[in-house]
Amino acid sequence: MAAILSQQLNDAQLITDYVQGDEHALEMLIEKYQQRIFNFIFSKIHDRDLTEDIFQETFFKVIRTLNNGVYNEEGKFLPWVMRIAHNLVIDHFRKSNRLPRYETNDDFDIFQFIGNSEISAEDALIDEQIVQDLQRLILELPEDQRKVLLMRVYKDMSFKEIAENTGVSINTALGRMRYAVINLRKLIEAHQIVLTH
Repeated sequence: MAAILSQQLNDAQLITDYVQGDEHALEMLIEKYQQRIFNFIFSKIHDRDLTEDIFQETFFKVIRTLNNGVYNEEGKFLPWVMRIAHNLVIDHFRKSNRLPRYETNDDFDIFQFIGNSEISAEDALIDEQIVQDLQRLILELPEDQRKVLLMRVYKDMSFKEIAENTGVSINTALGRMRYAVINLRKLIEAHQIVLTH
């Protein structure tokens, strides 16, 4: 019981430190619980890429809530994060019942339809054209966003590796990735690129 109380106090202190501007405090919280949260999501989804996407989305929501000053789960950080992850898993299943994978709202699904071994020669040419279009649009992103996107999607680097590689915090790397995906979606719509065939 004392250990649980100590852990809750420690989490509360880290949250306070983060809200007051210490980004390292958030990194410590993410590292502390990432395995448990990742395993929880994976146990429901059974897909590593999708689990990674939902894990990242979970922490986008955590960061947004903390930055907006509306976090009020004093002493219950882990159950709160688990609840966010659980809700995102449910959202995924809701969407996937009526939408193909590449049209869902998950961050990297626009890339995931590429590489299907059962596609025809004609589809392969179309896929190749889509890849070229996407690569061209990626070049239009601001450099800091482009770097993070390329490292994440094409080099399969973790956000910790990206943060170390670019000399920023994990929080900043997550933010840049989020904006890169939002801006890429806007560019796809503006250029009327169709990601289906």
